[in-house]
Amino acid sequence: MSIAPAATGHTQRTSDLWWRDAVIYQVYVRSFLDSTGDGIGDLAGVRAGLPYLKKLGVDGIWLSPFYPSPQHDHGYDVANYRDVDPVYGDLEVFDRLMADARRMGIKVLLDVVPNHCSSEHPWFREAVAAGRGSYERTRFHFADGRGENGEEPPNNWRAMFGGPAWTRVTEPDGTPGQWYLHLFTPQQPDLNWRNPEIPDSFDAILRFWLDRGVDGFRIDVAAGLYKHPELPDSDDPEADERSRDSVNPLAWNQPEVHNVWRHWRSVCEEYTARDGHDRLLVGEVSVPTAREHALYVRPDELHQAFFFDLLGAPWDADAFHKTINEAMRDIAGTGSTVTWVLNNHDQVRTVTRYAGEPGPEGSGLGSARARAAALLMLALPGAAYIYQGEELGLPEVVDLPDEVLTDPIFHRTGSRKRIRDGCRVPLPWSGHASPFGFSSGAEGARPWLPQPDWFAEHATDRALADTRSFWHLYRDGLQLRRGLPQLGEGTLRWLDSEPEVLAFERGDGLVCAINFGTGPTAAPVSGTPLLSSGPCPAGVLPGSTAAWWLTDGTIG
Repeated sequence: MSIAPAATGHTQRTSDLWWRDAVIYQVYVRSFLDSTGDGIGDLAGVRAGLPYLKKLGVDGIWLSPFYPSPQHDHGYDVANYRDVDPVYGDLEVFDRLMADARRMGIKVLLDVVPNHCSSEHPWFREAVAAGRGSYERTRFHFADGRGENGEEPPNNWRAMFGGPAWTRVTEPDGTPGQWYLHLFTPQQPDLNWRNPEIPDSFDAILRFWLDRGVDGFRIDVAAGLYKHPELPDSDDPEADERSRDSVNPLAWNQPEVHNVWRHWRSVCEEYTARDGHDRLLVGEVSVPTAREHALYVRPDELHQAFFFDLLGAPWDADAFHKTINEAMRDIAGTGSTVTWVLNNHDQVRTVTRYAGEPGPEGSGLGSARARAAALLMLALPGAAYIYQGEELGLPEVVDLPDEVLTDPIFHRTGSRKRIRDGCRVPLPWSGHASPFGFSSGAEGARPWLPQPDWFAEHATDRALADTRSFWHLYRDGLQLRRGLPQLGEGTLRWLDSEPEVLAFERGDGLVCAINFGTGPTAAPVSGTPLLSSGPCPAGVLPGSTAAWWLTDGTIG
C-alpha cells in the first residue's frame, strides 16, 4: 500500500521551505543551562549551548516562554509579551542569542501564548479594578454568577488543571462580584478574542519579535482562543479535568479560531515577501481526529501543527500503523507535512513511557524501545521535534518529593498523576554529582528541581564519548536525513512484514523497519543496515529495534 499526499490544487512552492522537513529541538529554557549560578536556566545558557546543538545537527530551536511572568505555570502565565523576565536575561541577551543562532544557521522559534495571560498582566488588573460592566472586563470572560446572590459559577465547566474553571473577584467596593473564566489556573485568565483589541495586540506582539529576527512561533493552545459565545453548561463538564486535554467542545476548537491563523499566516507571508526567508507557525493543536487536525494546516492557515497521536500511541505495531496512516492521508493531504513528536515538556519521557515500569529500573527495555521509536520518527516524511534530554535517553524522574513539586496540577489537585515536573528536571551536562554542569555557580548550587544521582549515567560528556549512546544515534540519524532527497515530500509504501513488525519504503529508496516484539525476525532487506537503533546483523531485525536501509527502490 502506497500513501502519498492527496492533490489539493495548492500551488505553493515546496522545494525551499526549510520547515517542511526540519528537525527542531525544544529548549525548556529553565532547565537547559544556567549561566548565572542561581539554579535556573537562562537565555545566556541557551546561547552557550548552541554549539552543542549545532554539533547534534538540529535545524532550529523552540524556546519555551521567557517573558516576564510570576511563574505560576513557569512562563505560560505571561505578564508582558514583549520583554524578557530578569530571571532569564534581557532583550540584549536575547539579541545576542539570535545573532549567534543566525551565524550558525540555527532557526529560532518563540513560544507565544494567546489563549490566556497572567492575572498580573496590566489588562487583568485593570479589569478587576474597573468593575462590573466596564470595557476593561470585555478583554476577558467576566460573567455574573448563578444562585440567589451570584455565589455559584456562571456554568459548570471544570479547568484542565483541576477545579472549577471560574474564580470570583472582589469588586472595587469590597463586595463579592463577578466571576472570570480560566481553563487552566486562576492565575491564567482566558482572553476574550471577540474583543477586537486582543487580535490587534497580538498582531503587534508578533511583529515585535519578527522585527528582532525570529523565524517563527510555536502557538500554545492553538485550538483555544474562542469559546461558545453563550458559555452554556457542558454535558460532560469534567472531561477536560479528567483527561487533562482540550475535550470540552464548547471551550475548544470553535470555528472562529481559523480566522486568527489565516491572519497570522498573512503576517508571516508579509515578512517572507520582504526577504524570501520563510517564517513558521506551528500550533499545539489537540483535537479528536487527524481530519480535524488537518483543518488547521490548510494552505492559508498554520504551516504545521504537532501531531500528538504518535506520542500517545501505545507500544504496538497496529497502533503505530493506524496512526501513521491517518497522518499521511489526512494531514499531508492538505499540502502541509506531518509534524512528528514523541516527547515534550508536558508528557512522560519515552524511556519511561515505553518501559512498563517507572524510573531507571525499567530503562533497559524502555531505552531500547525509545531508540527504535526515534529512528522510526526520523525516517517518516515530514518534520520532527525533539525535546531536550531526549537525545540523552533521559528517563522520567518519578520520585521527586512533594515539597519540591512546582506543577500547578499537583497544587490544585493534590495528585501526582500526570504532573509534569519529572520531565523538566535540569539537564545533566558533566560530572558525577548535582548540578552535573548545569549551573555555573559555586559548587553545590541547587538546580530549581533536584537531579537524581543516576543522572550521571546520562550526562552529555559521557554521551558524546560513547558512540553507542542515544546522542550518537540521533546525530547519525540527523546527518543521514540531510542526504535524503524527498525527506519532507516523500511518499510512504508499506512492505509485507511479520505481525509485530512495521516496514515501509519511502519514495527516495529509504526502507525503515521496526520490530515491536521481543524476539528477532527476518529483516525486510538482506544487507547490513545503514543505521540501526541497536545491534542488527544482516538479514535479522532483533526485538525492540529499528533499522534503515537504502535501496534502489525496487524492493517488494
